[in-house]
Order: sequence, then C-alpha cells, then structure tokens
Amino acid sequence: MNRTKIIDLKNKLGETVVVSGFAQAIRNQGKIAFLRLRDNSGSIQIVILGSNEAAFSIVKSLTTESVITVEGLCKEAKQVPEGIEIECQHLSVLSLAGPILPIPVSPDKGAEDVDVSNRFDWRYLDLRLADKQLIFKVWTAMEIGARAYWADNGFTQLYSPALMNAASEGGAEVFEVKYFDRKAYLAQSPQFYKQMAMAAGMEKVFMVGPVFRAEASFTTRHMTEFTGWDAEISYIDSHHDVMDMEEALLISAFTEAKKILPDLVIPTSPFPRMTLAQIKDKLSKAKIKSEKSYDLSPVEEREISQMIKTETGHDFLFVIDYPIEGRAFYHMRHADNPKLTKGFDLLYKGIEVTTGAQREHRIEILEKQARQKGVTLESIADYLNFFRYGCPPHGGIGMGPGRLIMKMLDLDSVKEATFLPRDVKRLRP
Repeated sequence: MNRTKIIDLKNKLGETVVVSGFAQAIRNQGKIAFLRLRDNSGSIQIVILGSNEAAFSIVKSLTTESVITVEGLCKEAKQVPEGIEIECQHLSVLSLAGPILPIPVSPDKGAEDVDVSNRFDWRYLDLRLADKQLIFKVWTAMEIGARAYWADNGFTQLYSPALMNAASEGGAEVFEVKYFDRKAYLAQSPQFYKQMAMAAGMEKVFMVGPVFRAEASFTTRHMTEFTGWDAEISYIDSHHDVMDMEEALLISAFTEAKKILPDLVIPTSPFPRMTLAQIKDKLSKAKIKSEKSYDLSPVEEREISQMIKTETGHDFLFVIDYPIEGRAFYHMRHADNPKLTKGFDLLYKGIEVTTGAQREHRIEILEKQARQKGVTLESIADYLNFFRYGCPPHGGIGMGPGRLIMKMLDLDSVKEATFLPRDVKRLRP
C-alpha cells in the first residue's frame, strides 16, 4: 500500500497524500465532519467537507476504530496540536468496527480506568493505545542494544529446547507434560544447556527464549511464562567477571533504549556490589525485619535499593556471596568459606532482575554438592556428563528483561510489559 506514515506528514505540506489507520474519533457537524486517524506513529485530523458527498456519506455510518484509508491534501492547521491536517478527497473503509467496543481505546474515554484483567481479555484492543505500544518499542530497542553487545564481543546465539526429560532446578515448580509414553517437563531455565555449550568449547553464548515456572504466585512480578535473556562465558576467574559482563550488556541495552525514552538514565560502571551479609546488617540497623537469613524479601529489596540510590545515585545493585541454603547445587562455593556461594542477584529499582553465578565445573565437587542438596545423581545424569571430559571455569546470568521494562516505564505489573501474559489463571487470548 502506497501510504504516508503520520509521523512523516510534516514533510508533505501542500501535497496530496494517502494515510491509513484507525478512526479514533468521529465528529459529524452536519456540513463538515472531523475524523482523528491514528497509525502506530501518531494521529492526525481529517477534515471532510459536506460538498464531498461520497466521503460524507461514508462518515455517517462509520464507527470508531474502523480501519480506513484517506487520500487528501496535507495543509497547515494552526488550530490542532500537530499544526497540520488533511482535507479529505477520497475515503474508503478497509474494515468496519463493531458499533460497541468491549473496552474503550481512546485515552480520553477512560481506557486507563478499565480493570486490568478486562484489558488483558481484550489485549488486541488495549495494545492500540500509544503508551502500550511504547512498551514494545522499548523492548525492541533493549534487545537491539543487548544483541549489539553480544555481537561485538564474540557471543554465539543458541536455541535451547523447552522440553526436558528432567527438571532443571531439582524438581520443584515445573510443568509436567505427557510426552508420548513418558513424562517431560517445560524448562525452567536454559541453564543446563548453556553449561553444555561451555563444555563444548563455545566459550561465550547467549539465548533469548521462553522460561516456564509453575509457581502459584499472584504478585506483580511473577508469571508462569516469561521471556528470558541468558548468557554464559568461559575462562573466568570469579563471579565478578560475570558481573562485569552484565554491566557492559545493560549499558549497551540502556543506551539503545534511551533513543526511545530520552529521560532514561543510562547506568555507569561499576555497579555497586554488596555481600548479602553487609546488606542484612545495613537493613537491621535501619530496623528493617529479615524473613530469611539466606535471601532478601521484596520489602528488603526495595529498602536496600532506595538506600543505595540515595547514597550512590545508582539504580542497580549487585547482591553477592549468598549462603548455600539459598542457591542451586551447581553454584560454585568460596574456597575459604564453603558456606558461601559465588552466586549473585542484580536489583534494579527495588526488584530482582537477574540471578547469576560462577558455576561449579569440577565433576567430583558438583556431584558432592548435588547430594548435599538432595538431588539424586540419576536425575541429572545427562547434566553431570557435561563435566566428565573437561570443562573450563565458567559462569553466567539469567535475566528477566520484562522486569527491567516494568521499572523503566513505572508499570504496575510485569504483565503490563508482556505482549500476552500468562499467569496462574490466564491462558487466553
């Protein structure tokens, strides 16, 4: 279709143009009619004179949110916000919308006041709002920036399977599915496969794909399926090398996102790093109660993030040196203190967005740690085999970019940052 996007109309003054989009608003004043036409780049006023009988006749039966094409003269109009309008010469309807919308689409008609569950039921209408589409423009920019980092630093992209013969984290919180004559599980993480790539000598890999968690959680930060960014690197000296990698990755992603969000603050390196013990001590002195000695509660995450923001100006905080009670069996432990792991979380504006670690790559230690965690060696036999024939020291991250975008845009829930969210109750549309 030979059409001009609304954002480009400013360069078409005095020309006959063709525009297409949704009829956002219709005002028929008898001898003149006004339409507001919207595409994904903006909206523009269309003027239809009563003397244009063919177009005027169409307007009489036109419904809001119908898809239309307008051909007309692009001219100056100081009375409208855009400073330009189109005087219609020809109007055609590409798709007529039903007369009553199940939810309002225009912001000035109460679209933001609709119950969120109802909006998700009609997500394809909800997403017509410009602020909703902005979410996915930011997603796109973030991923462009992340992929630029990966491409510039020698990473290889891999695509891991979603179906596994064993649960990747020891059996809890997994979706079990019937797989012909046996059971399979939806992957909680591509963790094992990233590590297999390290054993294969690939050295630097990244993955972008779905992650499944059978958690009966009803919070603003949890879903049963989400998109994860994962990366793994070899020949590291410690988990600090992994954190250095993530800092550079996020700076690249934020730099690209700032092109869409001019007010976005690009983080600077190094990000603050604090041990869990240091954080617990700091929170205790501030009279913030601790629920678990080996992890941070959502309240603790918010409070320590605000403290660090006040003290350093940083929105990011690495939490390092988690006790073994709160970490997976494959996290490497400190040689001088085997009760602490080389695992970490990354907080952004008060919410965890990343879990990472240096992994244990020595088979005899890995088997010992699995037994200590109550994981049977038989259930992870394929995984353990990755390490039997040499594997370099390595580590990596699993990131939830939806949470980053949730906080960037100050959204109420990570579901708002998701195209079609899935949670305990939602499997449609």
